[in-house]
Amino acid sequence: MARWDTVQVAGSPMRVSVDVPAGRKSAPGVVLMMHGPGLDRFMEDRTEDLARHGYVAITPDLYRRQTDGDMMTRISRLKDSEIVADADAAVSYLRSMKDVKVGDIGVLGFCMGGRNTYMLAGARPDVWKAAGVFYGGNIMKNWGDAPAPFELTEKIAAPMIGFFGADDQNPSTADVHRIDAELTRLGKPHEFHMYDGAGHAFLNFMNAERYRETQGRDAWDKMLAFLAKHLPS
Repeated sequence: MARWDTVQVAGSPMRVSVDVPAGRKSAPGVVLMMHGPGLDRFMEDRTEDLARHGYVAITPDLYRRQTDGDMMTRISRLKDSEIVADADAAVSYLRSMKDVKVGDIGVLGFCMGGRNTYMLAGARPDVWKAAGVFYGGNIMKNWGDAPAPFELTEKIAAPMIGFFGADDQNPSTADVHRIDAELTRLGKPHEFHMYDGAGHAFLNFMNAERYRETQGRDAWDKMLAFLAKHLPS
């Protein structure tokens, strides 16, 4: 089961969900970027499943600076510079762990976490060995004063995998094609998968209306195979 730890970001506490593979002295690490609802049971479950597959997984709480507001209000308050700082702290925590030595590190995320994964892949290209984007909307939009994630595409170094629903509006299929084309133009190794009959958040079993079991299982299996290739244990 995932545990809750606290890490420091510029002297301020941030809670993180962490899970470690059983019986391992060393393992690759994965930073998970949370979706709009925050650190709910879905995010805990993904953290735990990655640990079951041999990864030290950590999910930082990006809403830690906020005390009120609905989901959309909270998302609107996020700034890319602060997200980078929180991800940096999560990486530092992984590298300082005593119970298991963490080797190479990847990043993946869902919904706004997919967007933030794309942003981090460009903002911290020297950190990641793999990046996974699940239906990341707003990749063309900046949060705060930093460049939009799309503007960082040239800096991306890690191989990337992406999963999208054909019925999604954010990102739309046009957005996905534009991102795919830019990655291709710049020679960035990537693979994108588009699922018919699925919209936004199709992997989220906490949302009965949006969840698509078949498409979600296929996407997660492909994600695990991608991690096994680029983050071998």
